[in-house]
Amino acid sequence: MNQINNPKLRNNAQKLRREMTKEERRLWYDFLRQLPVTVNRQKVIAHYIVDFYCASAKLVIELDGSQHYESEGAVSDRERDHALNRLGLTVVRYSNEDVNKNFNGVCADLLRRLALADVE
Repeated sequence: MNQINNPKLRNNAQKLRREMTKEERRLWYDFLRQLPVTVNRQKVIAHYIVDFYCASAKLVIELDGSQHYESEGAVSDRERDHALNRLGLTVVRYSNEDVNKNFNGVCADLLRRLALADVE
């Protein structure tokens, strides 16, 4: 994958792994880390740090807080998603509210996407 040897990004990614949001922690500890495929947390891809990444499925998983729904955040997310799509990656986004109120639905959707990518 297009990782960039950017010490700032690498250091930021390490910090973000240590300081995950409660929704990221829940998805990671209660679901993603138990999958039979490798999922990385706070992965540097190109000029971005993505929340979670499954290389075998070419799947980026993003959890969005409220700032992503403001106009500036939404524009930034679209540009970022487009750049990641150009690398052949699929980006899926779930709101923090999705994780908090429909955790089983989020997990089921991710399992479906992984099955479609033929990585289970």
